[in-house]
Amino acid sequence: MSKDVIIACDFPNQTRVLDFLERFGHERPFVKIGMELYYAEGPAIVRLLKARGHQVFLDLKLHDIPHTVGQAMRVLSNLGADMVNLHAGGGSAMMQAAIEGLTRPDGSRPLLVAVTMLTSTDEARMHNELLINKPIEEVVASYARTARDTGLDGVVCSPLEAGGVHAVCGSDFLTVTPGIRFAGAGTDDQARITTPAKARELGSDYIVVGRPITASDDPAAAYKRCRDEFLGLN
Repeated sequence: MSKDVIIACDFPNQTRVLDFLERFGHERPFVKIGMELYYAEGPAIVRLLKARGHQVFLDLKLHDIPHTVGQAMRVLSNLGADMVNLHAGGGSAMMQAAIEGLTRPDGSRPLLVAVTMLTSTDEARMHNELLINKPIEEVVASYARTARDTGLDGVVCSPLEAGGVHAVCGSDFLTVTPGIRFAGAGTDDQARITTPAKARELGSDYIVVGRPITASDDPAAAYKRCRDEFLGLN
């Protein structure tokens, strides 16, 4: 898989997401299915978007005891998603169980990435509410190292931490980075953000972009702008 923009299709139902994707014509962008859409429509929405030609990042952020996560991943592995995730905070045993559950009898599996620290979390909240007193960059790097050593393909992190993750885990270890906004736009509920062009400079492999595209009057144009900036095509 090469660098790309993943559109966060955070819609409440199938009708809304299909209406949105119709605005792209014959183009089939990489899409993220998160909790809202998956809980509304279930596994069928993954199969439908795959059948329509989209790559799919299934963003359910599993976090439970190893056995439960392993069994859940066994189910998710059959949906055809290209990428799935879990929380790195569940630890190496949970991540190992996830890999085992996700791996099909023929040895294939979707990409598996671990969420390090949500981009809505800033360092003050991490210290005061989560009682993690290390610098956020150090925490993210440590979570990433554990994920790599367990056999995962990458992590979800802020683009601000992508370079540090690559420094610790190598250039082949994927960084999937939400928290993307166009220059001059509002932050919404994100705390650690940057622009598509800056994310490329910082080393992001994939950027996940929601409202700057989905709330745009012209989503296809916003997607093109975002992709051009991220891939350095403009």
